[in-house]
Amino acid sequence: MRETTRRRRNALSGAAALLGAAALVVSAAPAGAAPAAPGSHAAGEDTKTPVLVDGIRERAPAARTAAGAARGYLAARKDRYRIADPGRDLRPAGTLTSGGRETVRLQQTHHGVPVLGGQYIVRMERKDGRRTVTGTSGHYFTGLRTAVTAEVDDALAVERAVGAVRQDLDARAFGAGPDEEDKDTPLTGTSHGLVVVPNGTGVLTRHVTVRGTDPAHGEPVLREVYIDARAGYPVLQYSGVRTFGAPGTTATRSPAAPGPSAPGTAAAQGRAARALAGEPAPGVTGSGVRLDGTTVPLGVTHDDSRDVYVLRDRTRIQSAPDNVLATWDARGRWVSDLSGTWPDGLQEFGSPGPQFGTEATESGAVDAHWAAGQVYDYYRTKFGRDSLDGHGMTVNSLVGATNYGLPYVNAFWDGQKMVYGSGDAEYRPLSAALDVVGHEMTHGVIEHSAGLVYAGQSGAMNEALADYFGNAIESDARHLSMDDPDAGLLGETLCRTKDARDCAIRDLNDGRTTAGSFLGVGFGTDSGGVHLNSTIFAGALWDIREELGPDLADAVVYKALTEYLTPLDGFTQGRDAVVAAAKQLGAGAKKVAAVRKAFTAHGIVPQWEQALGIDSDVLLSRVNTYDTHLGAGGGWWVASNSDESGSEPYSVWAGRTDGKGQLRLMSPNDGRYHVNPATDGKTVVWQAHGPSGVDILARPLAGGPVRTLWHGRSVGTALGVDGDVVAFAYNNYGGRAGVAYLSLKDPSNVVTIGGGTYHRSTFPSVSNGKIVYQDRRRVSAVYESTTRLIDVATGEEKVVQEAAPGTSLGPTAITGDHVYWLLDTVGQNGTTALRRAALDGSGIIDLSPETGPGALAVSDVTASADAVTMVARTPSPELTNATLAKLWQFTPDRKGDGMQRSRVSCNRGEQLSAAAAGGTRVVWLDGTTGVSDVVTRARPTGKCA
Repeated sequence: MRETTRRRRNALSGAAALLGAAALVVSAAPAGAAPAAPGSHAAGEDTKTPVLVDGIRERAPAARTAAGAARGYLAARKDRYRIADPGRDLRPAGTLTSGGRETVRLQQTHHGVPVLGGQYIVRMERKDGRRTVTGTSGHYFTGLRTAVTAEVDDALAVERAVGAVRQDLDARAFGAGPDEEDKDTPLTGTSHGLVVVPNGTGVLTRHVTVRGTDPAHGEPVLREVYIDARAGYPVLQYSGVRTFGAPGTTATRSPAAPGPSAPGTAAAQGRAARALAGEPAPGVTGSGVRLDGTTVPLGVTHDDSRDVYVLRDRTRIQSAPDNVLATWDARGRWVSDLSGTWPDGLQEFGSPGPQFGTEATESGAVDAHWAAGQVYDYYRTKFGRDSLDGHGMTVNSLVGATNYGLPYVNAFWDGQKMVYGSGDAEYRPLSAALDVVGHEMTHGVIEHSAGLVYAGQSGAMNEALADYFGNAIESDARHLSMDDPDAGLLGETLCRTKDARDCAIRDLNDGRTTAGSFLGVGFGTDSGGVHLNSTIFAGALWDIREELGPDLADAVVYKALTEYLTPLDGFTQGRDAVVAAAKQLGAGAKKVAAVRKAFTAHGIVPQWEQALGIDSDVLLSRVNTYDTHLGAGGGWWVASNSDESGSEPYSVWAGRTDGKGQLRLMSPNDGRYHVNPATDGKTVVWQAHGPSGVDILARPLAGGPVRTLWHGRSVGTALGVDGDVVAFAYNNYGGRAGVAYLSLKDPSNVVTIGGGTYHRSTFPSVSNGKIVYQDRRRVSAVYESTTRLIDVATGEEKVVQEAAPGTSLGPTAITGDHVYWLLDTVGQNGTTALRRAALDGSGIIDLSPETGPGALAVSDVTASADAVTMVARTPSPELTNATLAKLWQFTPDRKGDGMQRSRVSCNRGEQLSAAAAGGTRVVWLDGTTGVSDVVTRARPTGKCA
């Protein structure tokens, strides 16, 4: 039954889902859907509950609380809202009260388990003790059917989550340099219990937060990982750190200079609260000089325990006398020690008197403290909002963070506090820009209101709203006219020597649109494009500010954020929310039309995703999977896929590379996740992940029984088959990498290499009875890194090449004539080389050099007898379409004495998991349309504009 459904569905194309995590953004009604009276009514997809009802005035039942009235109202109108039992399945998640208005947020649960992004809003007016409902919005998933009994406990979920993050970091950072002490990347996980991911009928997961450090950039790692609670496989992963610039880009855009290097030690959360406990000292007005030379007043307090004045403002938050705006000295602290934790020994900036001097100026502390007050005042004065949570929470700013003691040019909100980087020779400390401070503090406002998930379209809207309000606050403070060409710039005041336009990190007037600029990427890249695509939405908001004027536009956007938007909203729901908010504020027909026009000008219209085109042939659309690779060989391709909604565990499918014929289901439907398949055109092999570990399975393409070849605790992604030989990467407990190979004729005889503390092996490839892999072992107290070749028939092993000291070795490929591999020499600014040699190790050349013109950051390689294709990025401190992962192919030139390089496809967006399919044909996962599609081209396109 399931196979028949799949075949019918796979004949279709143009479906939409997020690349890397299916169905995380919920679509609005199809274009042309008829509104339902009374008021305006927008139906949702995959739910019977409307995503927006507005323009109504209906009596709410009497209740003691606003939440009780809201749930009673929904229960009384089941014919419209289709919520069977609001009292049971909707938990109060906060009520915003403003004047006579009440906005109630309700969190959906399924059999008592919270639903990710399942949040519904009821808007009411209260007068004379009676409540009138004026509208509703959000996502209540009516199709959930999953059972809520877990087979994976917290301990295993944490292990799998940490392993998934470590594997992702290692795969993307093999060029970070070898770890000479063989220390694994330090990562820790904390389980938060069961959560239903609302794909289709629902996926029961365990939510785990993983913390640590990215080995490539030293950036803090704070990942939200969702592990299938029955099979133990990661079905979703995204960042919990809201940075001003994309990690690894802005943070490394300028040459590093030596700086303080003493690391901070992690401590229990709440250090700030303990430091501020006790009888509050009276607030004092002090002063300091900002980095732009202006003297500003500062709210300060005398700390009797230190006998100094500290940057602790007690003058603003009146609702909670113990809560303050505080600015802390994080100089010499590594940014990796500050994300999601509070280090021991951290102190507020101090001064002998209330006038803070040069040290506080140059560190950016004066700017941070003054700007935090400006942002607080903006939200309090304009909207009556008391601090980031609306209830007077303490605002903590940490200033001067470094990247392992080197300059850190970025800033972030981690859910608890703002952290500002030290800056460098060109960029001032990140707190020196009011729009940056406004941006980061607005992330806190968003977290305590709409809670937009920081991934994909919802994450891009999160960034867009932070940009909008950050820029609005700065524009007002600097008295910039909306028609000023610099009004839309963010971070333009940070540079010491560059002019504003060259310095700016983003420009809200960049004119980007969905049709011309949207970049589809996986969640491993910029959390699914949260910075890459943010100015599409933010640009529309900024145009609205110019058309409506600052005061009305700010009120409209704030109302949309706090009273309409919910965690999984995408661009289309964002448009609907802003339009509805404008109507509610009485903007008038012309101004509401201007709001619609602004979104339309930026391509944010219903079903906009379907207008994005590609130059390749789609073999399988909407691949609803996370973190699984393709395989190809012998005229066939293989890929993992879920059902259309993404709710079923993944299965392996095979198809012909020319697109003809029916797809073949290769794996059993047994509740495990079947991923990372490979084929030689005769046999398909793949990994099956379940609660007891991982199996390597095999099945003939022509059909037959599924065979178990190997069972272990953990594996890498590399897996290959050629004829009788299967080779794969595995991991021992603790993540120590090894390579294994076996014969299909006798799978019990498994040969393993590496997997030890002082001997690790990675990146195997197999062809024509030979295996190439990367090896690193300690010999006489010295580590040697080598590319090695094994002849399986004879057992003979040879070193193709020994790497020079300080070199990291990456993925490999092998054909009947050549060996290919990637390498990185530390200090080459992120570029890597694609190297080729004959099977005997002779004729070594670099097809793609590591240095010089045209050098690329190559991350993967695949080869046929006629061509070699690499996945590579153009190195740049900026993250743009040109710097996303693209496919490049080398083929013999016409003279036959060299190789020519060309682009496989000019598709916009990310291109990943390339698999050589014979000749020059390549199959890959393409993210151009904002979904993950299996596509192919028979020959390279050549040059791209």
